[in-house]
Amino acid sequence: MLQPKLAVSSFVLILALILALHPGTPGLAQDRPESAQPVQPVRMGCGMMTFETVPGWGLRPDGNSPLGSTHGSVVIDKQGHIYTSARQGVFVFSPDGTVVQSYLGPEYSNIHDMEIRAEGDDEFIYGARNENAEAIKFNAKDGQIILKMPFPAESGLDVKNYKPTAITINRAGDIYVADGYGSNHIFKFDSSGNYVSHFGQKGNGMKQFNVCHGMTLDTRYQPNRLLICDRNHTPKGRLLHYSLDGQFMGEVVTGLGMPTSAAIQGDYVSVPDLHGRLVILDKSNTIMSVLGHNADPDNRRNFNVRQKDWIEGVFSGTHGSFWDKDGNLYVQDWNVSGRLMKLVRVK
Repeated sequence: MLQPKLAVSSFVLILALILALHPGTPGLAQDRPESAQPVQPVRMGCGMMTFETVPGWGLRPDGNSPLGSTHGSVVIDKQGHIYTSARQGVFVFSPDGTVVQSYLGPEYSNIHDMEIRAEGDDEFIYGARNENAEAIKFNAKDGQIILKMPFPAESGLDVKNYKPTAITINRAGDIYVADGYGSNHIFKFDSSGNYVSHFGQKGNGMKQFNVCHGMTLDTRYQPNRLLICDRNHTPKGRLLHYSLDGQFMGEVVTGLGMPTSAAIQGDYVSVPDLHGRLVILDKSNTIMSVLGHNADPDNRRNFNVRQKDWIEGVFSGTHGSFWDKDGNLYVQDWNVSGRLMKLVRVK
């Protein structure tokens, strides 16, 4: 009578040992990579623009990303909280990588690009929602939506497929929305969301856009101007300057692959490239540093690199970035598993 119980007990012990040694057993697998050794920081860049990764930053206690798929942006508020947009909404992290707030659901989903702006005692996030054919403005503290800007029929344009990809705001509060996945026009609204004007057109000419994918206010120069990422320009992706009233000022730099967005701090701009790298330019628009370069053509510009296949210090589809007050960078990949990375500036 003791033998059957002994056999069952032995089986349970053996099964427990197998599960302990092989946590990836079907039915119990997580999306995170398996590793016997802790992941070590990776140093990248050069000179004054050298950074180290923070392994595991922003992951849940179980080691998995909380974000779901990412095709969005990153901004940081005055308290140092990091906001990143994902398909399911906006997540807010503390500097140590803990989720402290989230704005989820159909009102906040699919924000492709964000800007943050202090107005009085409050801060507001402006978002371009490419799959929802609108731009929005909401309070960063409580998520209250203040403004919605759909396609402006007052423009007189016959736009069938309005898909905003970028948004920025000038000092006066005027709002610029780039229809990068649609008509390739850039629309200017006043601070109340009323249509003012538009400029640009689809094409590969010097003054045309072939996916005006990213845009920010370039405060490195006076007067300020728009810095626009012309992602699919042939033969190479490029950055352009336009005045705040929509006049072409010049080609800033070319040969950037597929520049997706731009973030300014002081005299420097970080420019993610969808091919799996991030470049940092100085005020002369000379490349100072290249971060996270992916040498594998199969795993760059690739949305489907799952978390278990992420490589520390190597990007796959770099899409958004933002600087904190200490010069650290937060970088988001266009990624099925939801990848957000912290890069600490090496002083």
